[in-house]
Amino acid sequence: MLKTRSCEFKGIKLYGKVKFVTSFPDIKIKYVTSFPDIKVQFVSSFPDKCGKWKKVSSFPDFKVQVVSSFPDLKVKKVTSFPGMN
Repeated sequence: MLKTRSCEFKGIKLYGKVKFVTSFPDIKIKYVTSFPDIKVQFVSSFPDKCGKWKKVSSFPDFKVQVVSSFPDLKVKKVTSFPGMN
C-alpha cells in the first residue's frame, strides 16, 4: 500500500540506498514520463529525502526491479524536486 505522506510503500521508505536486481525485488517499478506515483532523483550523496535514491551494489535499504508491466510503482526520473504527489 502506497503512503504518500510518509513516502512509503509496504513499509519501505522510498528514499535511501537502492540496488537494482533482476529477481526477488522489494518493489517492482516502471519508468514513465507522465502520471508517476513518485518522482525520483538519483543522487551521489545524502539520499535522505523522499524520492532521493542512491544506486549501490551492496547494503541497500531496498531492492527494485525494473519491469515493463504490472509495476508496484510508476517512477519518473527527475533532476530536481523529487517526491510524491
